[in-house]
Amino acid sequence: MTTGLIPGGQPPDPRPTGALPPQQRREQDGREHAKHVDDRPRSSVITARAAASFEPVGRSVATARGFVRDTLQGWGFADIIDDAVVLTSELVTNAVVHAGTHADLLCLRHEDAVRIEVADRYPEREIPLQGSLATMGSPDREGGRGLQLCAAIAARWGVEYTPTHKTVWFQLDLPDRPVGTRSAGPVLPADLLPLADSRVRVAVVQIDRTGAISAWNEDAEELFGYPADQVVGKPLTDLAAWPHTPGTSTGIVEALRLSRWEGSYGIRGADGRVIPVYASHLRVRDTGGDPSTVCLLVRDHERAVLQSPTRVPATDTGPADGQGADPFEVFIGSPAPDDLDGLLQRTVERARDMLDGDSAFLLLATDDETELEVRASTGLPSARQRFARVPVEAGPGRYGSARMPAVHEDLLAVPGAVPLLSGTGMRSVVTVPLKVEGRLTGSLGVAAEGPGRYSNEEALRLQFAADRIALAVESARLGELERLRRGSLSFLVEASDLLAGTLDRDQTLALMAQMTVPTLATWCAVYTIADQASEPYLSYVLHEDEELIDGIKSLLSKIAPPDPVPTPGARVWSAPGEVAHDAALRSSMRSLGLTGGPTHQMSSGIGPTLATASAVGGETVVLPLVARNRVIGMLTLGKPTDEHFRQEILELAEDLSRRAALALDNARLYSERTAISQSLQRSLLPPELPDIDGVEVEVIYRAAGEGNEVGGDFYDLFPIRDGAYGFAIGDVCGTGPHAAAVTGLARHALRLLAREGLSGPAVLERLNSAILDEGARSRFLTLLYGEMRPQADGSAELKVVCAGHPLPLRLRQDGTVEPAAEPQPLLGVMEDLELYEETITLDPGDVLLCVTDGVTERREGTRMLGDDGLADVLTTCTGLTAGAVAARIMRAVERFASDAPSDDMAILAMRVA
Repeated sequence: MTTGLIPGGQPPDPRPTGALPPQQRREQDGREHAKHVDDRPRSSVITARAAASFEPVGRSVATARGFVRDTLQGWGFADIIDDAVVLTSELVTNAVVHAGTHADLLCLRHEDAVRIEVADRYPEREIPLQGSLATMGSPDREGGRGLQLCAAIAARWGVEYTPTHKTVWFQLDLPDRPVGTRSAGPVLPADLLPLADSRVRVAVVQIDRTGAISAWNEDAEELFGYPADQVVGKPLTDLAAWPHTPGTSTGIVEALRLSRWEGSYGIRGADGRVIPVYASHLRVRDTGGDPSTVCLLVRDHERAVLQSPTRVPATDTGPADGQGADPFEVFIGSPAPDDLDGLLQRTVERARDMLDGDSAFLLLATDDETELEVRASTGLPSARQRFARVPVEAGPGRYGSARMPAVHEDLLAVPGAVPLLSGTGMRSVVTVPLKVEGRLTGSLGVAAEGPGRYSNEEALRLQFAADRIALAVESARLGELERLRRGSLSFLVEASDLLAGTLDRDQTLALMAQMTVPTLATWCAVYTIADQASEPYLSYVLHEDEELIDGIKSLLSKIAPPDPVPTPGARVWSAPGEVAHDAALRSSMRSLGLTGGPTHQMSSGIGPTLATASAVGGETVVLPLVARNRVIGMLTLGKPTDEHFRQEILELAEDLSRRAALALDNARLYSERTAISQSLQRSLLPPELPDIDGVEVEVIYRAAGEGNEVGGDFYDLFPIRDGAYGFAIGDVCGTGPHAAAVTGLARHALRLLAREGLSGPAVLERLNSAILDEGARSRFLTLLYGEMRPQADGSAELKVVCAGHPLPLRLRQDGTVEPAAEPQPLLGVMEDLELYEETITLDPGDVLLCVTDGVTERREGTRMLGDDGLADVLTTCTGLTAGAVAARIMRAVERFASDAPSDDMAILAMRVA
C-alpha cells in the first residue's frame, strides 16, 4: 500500500520522484514527512462511523453532500459541516464524474476530530506526491482542485492506494470550546435587538415516527388555537399550510426525517388563517428506540429566538492577500446558502454592496432562453417583481440584449431599456449575463438612483463575479427544477386519480379548484361552456381565504368572461385586476367625499372592495379546457397584488387543465347519458297503480345494476273493463337494456290485448308470437298473468295463467300457505302453446304473493332462499297489510345474504280487505 500525506505548511519539493535513486527518494520522503506532519496528538478512538456508496452518476455528488451534512448534524458538529461538505463534494466529483467509478464514503468520529474517506475503484489515477501545490491546477480548473482544497482546509489529509481502490481522506479537528458554549454574539444596544411580542411563546410539538403529533404544549395552544386533544394523533402535514408548491423547497415530510433542520413554513390556525412560523427540528430517539422529532416553533418575526447564528469565518487564517481562496466563497461568503432562493438573494446583496449600488436584481432564463424570470432583488419592490418575466432580446443592439454586458448611464435617456426598473427611481444600471458553457442562464444587474454611476470598469468587476457564481446558480437551479418536476409528477398522478374517481360534474369542478388552490394559485375560477352556441358560464370560484370567495364571485359576474380560445397554454387576463382596481378607487373616493357628494365616514362596504381588489390584483391567467377538439370551459388562476406565476407552475397548470378538461367532459357525457337512460327507463315503468275497492295492493321493485331503474323484471296492474282488473308479473331472461326492451314490449302488449276482450291464454299466446317475431333480439319470458274481479260478498275471483314463472303463493287467515296455480310453459321458446286458465277465490283477509326469481334465488354461498324459504317467511305475515307483507318479504331477502342483489327483483302483494 502506498500512502501520500500532505498535512499542510510549505509544499513539498517540486522535483519529480523519478529524478532520485530509490534509497535517496525514500530518505527524502521521510524528511518531508517529518517536516510537515502536525505534531498535535491524533485521536485513535473511533466513537461513531457512517458509510455509504454512490453510483457513478452526476446526482450522486449532491446526495453525498446531503449524507455528510446530515451525519455531522446528527453528531452535533455544526462548526465543521461546511468545510466537510465542500471537501466531500470535490472528492466525490473526482470519483463518480472524472474516474467514472462508484464512490465509497466513510465518516469516522473521533473524540476531537472527524475523518472522512472517499474511495474510488480506479487506483491507477495516481496523483504526484512530489509536486508543488501550484502545479495541481487553479481554482477555475477541475483537475487537482479537490486536493488543493484538502491542503488548504483540512488539518490532515492523504491518499492511500490498494490494488483495487484509491482512498483520499481528510481530517477536520473540532474547535476547542468552553463547556456550555456553542456560539455567542456581540453585545448590542437595546434598540438593535430583535422585536418580539410582550411574551414570546415557543410551541413545543413532538412528532412520532409516522409523522403524527404526539405532544402539544400550552404555548402551541395559544399560538395556533387548537387544544391538545384536537391535534394529538393527527399528521403535522394536516396543519402545515406551505410549502404547497411541489419541489420548491424542503417539504415538511422531508424536514421531519433530517437529524436537524431549521426553516420557515406556515401553520393553519383554528380560525383558518395561516400563521408564519420559524421552526427548529431535532430528531431524537426515545428509551424504546423509536425515532421522533421535537419541533420548536415561534412566530416568524421572532425567529431570532431559535435561528442559529451564521458562522463567521476566521480572519486570521489563509494568505493575507486572499490568493488561493475560492472566488465563489470570496463573493458569496461562508457558509454558502443551500437553497436556490437563498443563494440568489445572497448574490444580489453582495453585488449591490460590491458596486455600492442602491438596488440589485437577478433573473434566470427560461428553458428556451427567450425570457428572463425575476428570482431575487434587493432595494426594489421584490414582492411586486418576483417571477415577472421580461424578454431576453428587448431591442436591437448590445444595449437591448441580456446576452451582453450593458452599462446605462441614465435610464431617462433610454426609457424602457430595463423594464424591471421602470417607475423605481433608478437612473444608472449595469447588467451582465450569467453563462454556463456559452449558454445564457441568467442576468445580474446593479442599479443606482444617481446617473453616471457606472462604467465599463464596474461592468468588468460584476462580470467577473457573475462568472464565479454562474455554475453554482445553474447547479442549484437544475436541482430545484428536478425537485419541482418530481413533485409535479406526483401532483399530476394524484390529480389524475382524484379526477378519475368521480363522474359527477359538480364534484369534478370542486376537485379542479381545490387542486389548484393554494398549490398553484391563490384563487381560481372555472368557466364552463355547454355547447358551441352558449356563452361561458361562471361555474365555480375558490380562494384560499373563504371570506373572499363571495367578493371575487361578485366581481367576475360583472366582467365579460374571457374568450374561449382553443390555443394551448396560459394567457394573461388583465380584466379582473383592472375592474377591481377601478371599483376600489371609486369606493375610496366616495368614502372621502371626492365625487361631489357629502363627506362621510368610511363606509363598511369599502373593506370588502379593497380586499377583493388586493386578492385579484396580481397576475391572472386563463387556460382553455379542451376535450375532444372542443373548448368546454376555461380555468382561470390568479395571484394577489403584485405577484406573478412561475413558468414551471404555468406548465404544471397546463398539464392539469388537460386532465381536468377530459374529466369534466367525461362527467358531462355521463350525466347526459344517465339522463337519457333514466328518461327511457321511466317510460317502461307503469303509471300509478289504480285503487281497487276492497283490495289492498303493494309493489316493490328493485332493478340490479348501478343507474338502472328498469331491468328484466316487470309488473303491471291496470283496469280492463268495468269491475275487472288485469295484473302481471314477469321476468325476461337477462338484465340491463336488452332485457328492458323486451320488458316494454311485454307490458304494452299485455294491456293492449287484454283490453281487446281476449282471455288470459289468448293474451299470452299472442304475446308469445310477438316475442318470437323479434328474431335474434327475442328473449324467453316467464310470466304470471291474471284477471281479478272483486265480488259483492267481499271476496275476489281471480283467473290466472302461470307461464314458467314462480308460482303465486296464497296466505290464508289461519296462516297456511299454498301455491295458487299450476306451472305451464314459458314464453318466447315454442310457437304453439297450449295454455289454460285457473280460477281461484280469495276470501277476506287472504293474501296473494307474486314474486320473480330474483327473490327465490337469493343466495349466500351454497344456500338459496328458494320457494320453501319464501313460504316460511310468508307464514309469519298473517294479519299484516299488503304493504307490510311486501316489506317483510323484501327485508328477509336482503338479510338472507350480505352481498348486494345481483338480479332484478319484483314483489306484488294483493290482500282482500
